[in-house]
Amino acid sequence: MRRDDLVILRPEGMYCPRGDFYIDPWRGVDCAVLTHGHADHARSGSVRYHAAESGLGLLQHRLGASAHIVGHGYGETFVLGDARVSLHSAGHILGSSQVRIEVDGEVWVVTGDFKRDADPTCTPFDVVRCDTLITEATFGLPCYRWPAMHEVVDEVLDWWDQCAREHVPAVMFCYALGKAQRLLAELAERVDRTVFLHGAMTPLVERYRDANIRMLPGEPVGDSKRARDFSGELILAPPSAAGSPWMRRFNSASTAFASGWMQIRGNRRRRGYDRGFVVSDHSDWPGLIRTVEESGARRVLATHGSTDSLVRYLNDRGVVAAALKTEFGGDDS
Repeated sequence: MRRDDLVILRPEGMYCPRGDFYIDPWRGVDCAVLTHGHADHARSGSVRYHAAESGLGLLQHRLGASAHIVGHGYGETFVLGDARVSLHSAGHILGSSQVRIEVDGEVWVVTGDFKRDADPTCTPFDVVRCDTLITEATFGLPCYRWPAMHEVVDEVLDWWDQCAREHVPAVMFCYALGKAQRLLAELAERVDRTVFLHGAMTPLVERYRDANIRMLPGEPVGDSKRARDFSGELILAPPSAAGSPWMRRFNSASTAFASGWMQIRGNRRRRGYDRGFVVSDHSDWPGLIRTVEESGARRVLATHGSTDSLVRYLNDRGVVAAALKTEFGGDDS
């Protein structure tokens, strides 16, 4: 990175010297600007946080009631030091943001995690023009191209119905924040059936309901040892529940995993799931390339994921690009 860059790397994370703030810091700092509520981006210990208003409920749950979080509407400019800062929708999860930084007419944008596909649980991605773009590259390989979501929902409903006919539970593993809520919202546009939830998901689903996001009814599985027949029911659980004692209550369950990694069939086999559904809260390869082009950025820094492939592709096409090593990457994508 260059000495006069608007964003540089420090041990605490991505730092804006002209604004004296960090973006999604990895350690506690005086002033943090957060892109969203996933644990690898929203960490406790900072004195003051700035974030999108629509994500405050999730962040307060993640960081604790005592955390000092200042909310901002999308597109609203606030001043930190010499920098004019604004947050713009990233389309990743509820309240996810890109961070726009302007100093002396130069504009940088940090995308955080983002996606370009429509999602009923969050505001669509907002293209922000800039000189330098710091973008995630979780799925920065040409093989990652997401199917239409209505096709995926068709597949999920067919699997759920098949499990009902075979009198077995349908256990869907997915990330507890973002993915679970999107599945509940997408399914709510097609059916009206109750879904059972692992305990780790319940409070996060409630934060989305507090934000008036329409989803299927959810009922906690509960920790009771009382026998219950979950045959034909859909159960959502985090990947950490797979192989745990919690799974013993679901006799002969059919299991599935919802993730962008399911684009590669070998990933499903290696993880031991019966089904794999391609659902991601991150951009696919076409979305990454489209975003770089629409941003107008003359320079791109790629972080988190398959950065080398994206950097090579962009450099071959005349865009100055380089990899930026960060500590992000804690969700199931």
